[in-house]
Amino acid sequence: MDRDRLAQALLATFLEELEGHVVSLNRELLALERETAPARMAELVASLLRTLHSVKGAARAASATRVETACHRMEELLEQVRDAGAGTPDVYELCFTTVDALDDAGRRLAAREDLAGSPLERLLPQLERAAGRRAGAPTHAAPPPSPPPMLTDAVPSPPAAPASMEPHPSGGASAGAEALPVRVSAQKLDALLARSGELRVATLRLEGRADALESVREALAQAREAVLGTPGEQALLRAETELARVTLELAADRRTLGGVATGLDDEVRRARTLSFEEGCEGLERAARDVARSLDRQVRLEIHGGALELDRSLLQGLREPLLHLVRNAVAHGLEDPEERQRLGKPAEGRLLLSARLKGSRVEVTVDDDGRGLDLGALREQARARGLRVPESDEEAARLAFLAGLSTATKVTQVAGRGVGLDVVRMHVEGLRGSVEVTTRPGQGTRFILDVPLTLSTLRVLLVSAGGQTLALASESVARLVRLAPDKVRDVEGRPAWASGDALVPLASLAEVLGLPPGPPRARRGAVVLAAGSARAVVVVDEVLAEQEALVRSLGHRVRRARHVSAAAVLPDGRLSLLLNPVSLVRAAGGLPVASLFPAPAAQRTRRRVVLADDSPTTRALEQSILESAGYEVVACVDGADAWERLQSGGADALVLDVEMPRMDGFALTEAVRASPRFSRLPVVLVTARGKPEDKARGLQAGASAYLVKSAFDPTSLLETLRRLL
Repeated sequence: MDRDRLAQALLATFLEELEGHVVSLNRELLALERETAPARMAELVASLLRTLHSVKGAARAASATRVETACHRMEELLEQVRDAGAGTPDVYELCFTTVDALDDAGRRLAAREDLAGSPLERLLPQLERAAGRRAGAPTHAAPPPSPPPMLTDAVPSPPAAPASMEPHPSGGASAGAEALPVRVSAQKLDALLARSGELRVATLRLEGRADALESVREALAQAREAVLGTPGEQALLRAETELARVTLELAADRRTLGGVATGLDDEVRRARTLSFEEGCEGLERAARDVARSLDRQVRLEIHGGALELDRSLLQGLREPLLHLVRNAVAHGLEDPEERQRLGKPAEGRLLLSARLKGSRVEVTVDDDGRGLDLGALREQARARGLRVPESDEEAARLAFLAGLSTATKVTQVAGRGVGLDVVRMHVEGLRGSVEVTTRPGQGTRFILDVPLTLSTLRVLLVSAGGQTLALASESVARLVRLAPDKVRDVEGRPAWASGDALVPLASLAEVLGLPPGPPRARRGAVVLAAGSARAVVVVDEVLAEQEALVRSLGHRVRRARHVSAAAVLPDGRLSLLLNPVSLVRAAGGLPVASLFPAPAAQRTRRRVVLADDSPTTRALEQSILESAGYEVVACVDGADAWERLQSGGADALVLDVEMPRMDGFALTEAVRASPRFSRLPVVLVTARGKPEDKARGLQAGASAYLVKSAFDPTSLLETLRRLL
């Protein structure tokens, strides 16, 4: 090996080691900064010195002189901490800054950049002064640059393998050899997983071929029976026998191949896993830095750290978790003095936990701070012209809107209105969802729900607008058949009435901008679940449920609305994998074109009984209805409307809720209890917009519920048109 190739090999080895050492240095410095017991502090300093000595030696071999010098100076700083039995905040801050500079130097060297002018070089004089030396003084830690060593100097001869490491007679390695770690790049593991996934698809495709061959054999048997007794019978019998033999052998081969493919896939996945605790590396340091910049104290704890998860999933969760940790410290935790006044420990607590839920993973970020400022969130929403939720649960979700921040001033970590919307986008990009709950004065909890694997999943295939589309089976709560009497209007938007719950409804073709299917008396629909939210999407047909490989659409179409990836089906076809969170969100705000055939007209003018105790509102609604061609019977209250309905009948009722003698809820219940009028459309138009009011009205039997604060004449007319 020539000198250039040797130097490159040594540098690559050094950079690979440096990445792991930076993680160890951060972890042990954080522990040392918190530790007060002298014995434990001595252990931590000794461990840090060993790590720095390893980095220093590797840097010397790779001719990374500045890295070697910085490590030596940091060793001297830590020796001072050990001898004094304690470290100062300035010393710890300098140590953390040095570790960051080492990390930066590693990235620069990997990119073939020179370290001249780098943060590490600018830090060296400060390290010299802190270590008690004048800058530029000669030191044994930084010898003059020398040519790369020869191979005989750099790579010692390997020691003889002990008996426990000799090759096993069977051709494998013994138990001792199996314990040796092997570094494999993430790119190689990704490529291997892709190949194992393709092998699984090929196995599934082979299963389809075996089924087709069995069908041919059955057809041949039927043909032989049809020519029974003719000279061709024997030829057909021989062909059938041979075909049966091939079919059995193919089935056996398919089972063997399937077992190998499944085993290989499982082993590759196991090789790609990391513990949740490893995936959280760096988060404790991020929390510490933000807290220090704001003069706060925080302790980050990890529960479920031993849980093994796919590396790509942990990599995808890293950015959202970093945002949430920084946000919790900057926005959630109070200052130490305020916490003590409130009876809390001066040190804030931040808990990260992970647990399995079937085929999904639930990751929780929980703090014990002040909780979300729901009043400020509502004010921000009002200032931007957004609908202001009445319930605290919905108000908390406003925090995920882009550009919205409750911070009173702009700092490096708060006040710019970015963060939580990024969290939502990243988690939804992982086919997951994020929810938030808050407890005033007690803290905030974010729950991230993501799939256990990002490479394969079970999908439900549906058709809409002439396209075959895929929905992750884990997001499908149930399948339903919709009839017109199960669809209600709530504030001009369609909803599916399921018991005492109302679920937003949308046509999948309309959401995706595809041609709508023909109206049908009953429609197939899928109830989607995204966290605690639900929505019903109407489809043309539910086709099948299958195992599929997930493939990225690439950066060019990464932002495709309502689409998260491509699903490779067992027969080799591609189908778009839809984003359930995006669909659930869209279902709440889309009107639905006619899903069902319009009923035959019963008369040229429809008769509507209108009841409202406000003369102004009554006159306005009467004018709107009469302009649309309806015959209107205006009533001053519910009792008047009930009498006029019994005497003259009607095609629909439009009712206020709060009226004397008989309110809208009571009148609706009376109508539904009447055999004569039980199927009569009833539209409630009221100022009462709380969720419990809507639920009560629909439980009473209302066909639609419109809130006056968001009242639009078009919504009333469209609602009546659909109901009639």
